[in-house]
Amino acid sequence: MKQHELKPTIGAKKDRKRVGRGNGSGMGTYSGRGIKGQKSRSGGGVRPGFEGGQNPITKALPSLRGFTNPFRREYSVVNLDRLAQFPANFEVTLTHMINSGIVKNLKRPVKILGRGDLNSPLVVEAHRFTAKARHKIETAGGSVREID
Repeated sequence: MKQHELKPTIGAKKDRKRVGRGNGSGMGTYSGRGIKGQKSRSGGGVRPGFEGGQNPITKALPSLRGFTNPFRREYSVVNLDRLAQFPANFEVTLTHMINSGIVKNLKRPVKILGRGDLNSPLVVEAHRFTAKARHKIETAGGSVREID
């Protein structure tokens, strides 16, 4: 077998439908467009989104307002009640958070939020802290270390 002898399998390639080539072809006279009407004319049909004169859904829905800040920083958030599992005087680093399953990965910076209570003093390392979280960690006797 040579390259010029290769052919597609029978039935794999189909001839395109040639309309308007006489009634013997089965696609003569009206060429599959029916009789009269908008869709039978050349260039006929309605624009995309047209709903027959009914108020289209694109006009019925309210338009979006405002804008999306392209420079917004997304954080992986961790609440204090998740950090309560560590023993007293423990230094909670980002690697400890990943190993314990609190944070999935470091694609986003980590931010500590103030939900929950902290009974034991901890040294917590993260990228950002809320004021409430910082206050609760320090009142429990621990300290915060903000990293860049």
